[in-house]
Amino acid sequence: MSYHNPVYLFLFLPAVLLAYQLTPRKKRWMLLLLAGYFFFWTISGKLVLYLMGTTLFTHYIGLWLELLKKSCAESLEREKSSDNNSEKSQIKARKKAVREEYRKKERMVLALGVCVLLGVLGCLKYYNFFAKNLNLLLEQAGQGRIFEMKTLLLPIGISFYTLQAIGYMADVYWEKIPAQRHLGKLALFLGFFPQIMEGPISMYEQTGEDLWKGEDLRGENLSAGWSRILWGLFKKMIVADRLYVLVKAVFEHYQDYSGSIVVFAAIAYTLQLYMEFSGCMDIVIGSGRLFGVRLPENFCRPFASKNAAEFWRRWHITLGAWLKTYVFYPVSVSRMVKKWNRFGKKHLGKYLTRLGATALCLFPVWICNGLWHGPSWHYIFYGMYYFVILLAGAALEPVRAGVIRFFHINEKALYWKIPCILKTWVIVFTGELFFRANGLKAGMTMFFSIFQDFRLSVLWDGTLLDFSLDKGDYMVIFAGLLLAAGIGIIKERNLLKGKGFRDMSTPLRWAVYYGLILSVLIFGAYGIGYQQVDLIYAGF
Repeated sequence: MSYHNPVYLFLFLPAVLLAYQLTPRKKRWMLLLLAGYFFFWTISGKLVLYLMGTTLFTHYIGLWLELLKKSCAESLEREKSSDNNSEKSQIKARKKAVREEYRKKERMVLALGVCVLLGVLGCLKYYNFFAKNLNLLLEQAGQGRIFEMKTLLLPIGISFYTLQAIGYMADVYWEKIPAQRHLGKLALFLGFFPQIMEGPISMYEQTGEDLWKGEDLRGENLSAGWSRILWGLFKKMIVADRLYVLVKAVFEHYQDYSGSIVVFAAIAYTLQLYMEFSGCMDIVIGSGRLFGVRLPENFCRPFASKNAAEFWRRWHITLGAWLKTYVFYPVSVSRMVKKWNRFGKKHLGKYLTRLGATALCLFPVWICNGLWHGPSWHYIFYGMYYFVILLAGAALEPVRAGVIRFFHINEKALYWKIPCILKTWVIVFTGELFFRANGLKAGMTMFFSIFQDFRLSVLWDGTLLDFSLDKGDYMVIFAGLLLAAGIGIIKERNLLKGKGFRDMSTPLRWAVYYGLILSVLIFGAYGIGYQQVDLIYAGF
């Protein structure tokens, strides 16, 4: 069962909504939790035990951290009242020693929690990848194989709920939130069924309490939720699933196609990924809205970005926010970066010092980003690709700023914005080519084929009709992309002056409802010639 499956849309979700409304308000959290575990079980079976185990362990670590903080406060209070005749400097020194002692204990507990969760994720998701590569290194050194390949079952959504659990523990450690004493609240936060498969990755302060409120179903939420779900289905079933046919054919048999077809497929995959992933997020966020829960947005018109850094502030927003909060910031205040800054100020100058600190902070972020997507070298390359792009952007920023000042360029003018956006598209399309390729070697071969055999004639000589897509399919894809782009431009430029879908007149709003429903029913990619396409990010 997945979010675009009829079983979810017409049976599971309506049944949960009905049962939710009939359940007493104080017990509704139980229903949502049971629905989450049932949904997880339908996909991963008994592997739901991993989610339960993660929840129990995370709850325990949070309470342990809270206990240490309480003990620290009590110890400080005892120090304060133990000797009124002591000098202030002595009292201050003892307090500092107490804080340091407990801070060290808290760091050890947090490290234990993070290592256990990452250890489980690493063993299940990355063991075979690292075992295979270590065996290759040992063979090159003349040694025999040591690590055996294993068949490991991976629970659905483990990458998503693991990050949420680590974020929760870190927030308790930083005292951003108190430890949640009610196990059910934490379990619901990690097991809310719309988020289990593909996120978005929430922080506890964003959704934890909203999930617990158990508000009655409201017409406003139902209207907003179902319209968002319909829009997600439109993007997924009309555009993304059609593009899947072309993308799959080219990327699996890339040796048979010219460079122009490879470029076309890379662009098609980028659009497929966006329409599917953002469409799935629409369904997920819409599902949460039905219950009055506002999940964080995961996309904000990324193709309007003027550089790669802005693109990643608009694309997979919650993953970027998580990496920024729990990887980038901790590294930026680490001893390593502080030592570098001291060294750089003495020997290298302000520019190189700042650039080096940026590299030290960005590198772990993009290694984590690449590995998070999967145990493969092409995902690691994908992360390093953006690391180099963003670091180059930081290195060239003074030059860019100087050019803008010298030529008195208006950065808001179209003559400047459009080339910047097109440049960003080239960066993104290239990155997604490697992201989708069946391995790093295949990605490199496809990339270099662009420069060796590039013939634009294949775009109009009928070659594109060889992918089980006819002219009607391309017209539907183009119309769907045009509609999505139009809505994006309206939102980006705020052409409606803050008025949204809910502000439309009732007849017009219902016309949109029926239009989306009929579009999905008539033009959806299903039936003879099509296969149900699994959600891409469910595999991550």
